[in-house]
Amino acid sequence: MSKADTVRRKKIRGPNDPDRRDRIAQAAITVVAERGIDGLTHRAVAAAADVPLGSTTYHFATLDDLLAVALTEAAENNVRQLREWEQGLPEEVDFAAALADLVLSFLDDQRSHTLVEYDLYVAALHRPALREVSAAWDEALIQLFGYRTDAITGRLLAAMFCGLLMQLALAEPMPSGAEIEALFRRAIAGPVRSD
Repeated sequence: MSKADTVRRKKIRGPNDPDRRDRIAQAAITVVAERGIDGLTHRAVAAAADVPLGSTTYHFATLDDLLAVALTEAAENNVRQLREWEQGLPEEVDFAAALADLVLSFLDDQRSHTLVEYDLYVAALHRPALREVSAAWDEALIQLFGYRTDAITGRLLAAMFCGLLMQLALAEPMPSGAEIEALFRRAIAGPVRSD
């Protein structure tokens, strides 16, 4: 970096750099996206955030602290995006079809975001400090999907949505939109009686 770039950056950020903590949190997500959970280090996050190493350890003393902030940030971004999606749906929308389209968009246009979000979510299996954040994320999805259905169906749809995203991220070949829609339609309508 040239001396002029350094001076310009200092002018932009100012002496107190009030956004530093947020930049570090975003950088933690970026590092996990590029290197996975095992590649998350204070040094890598400092480099990605373009801050001194001491800043990452000042704001987030342990790697679990960095993971927790990355997971929280990812969960909040995901829930915000899903709320905007839900609020943009017409009242009379075919919810099963809309959910299928949403899953496909998360695995197509937003694949890299989806993978890092679930990488962070699954990290809670082995890190108890992250479980509260993952559980809060689950509850937000249950409420969101329950708003269009009911509390029990909302819980079912949230579990199904997350499970499908993880399964389909690995699927070869990917099921069609019609197949995914059929799964959501069954979850919403309930079982079909065979006489």
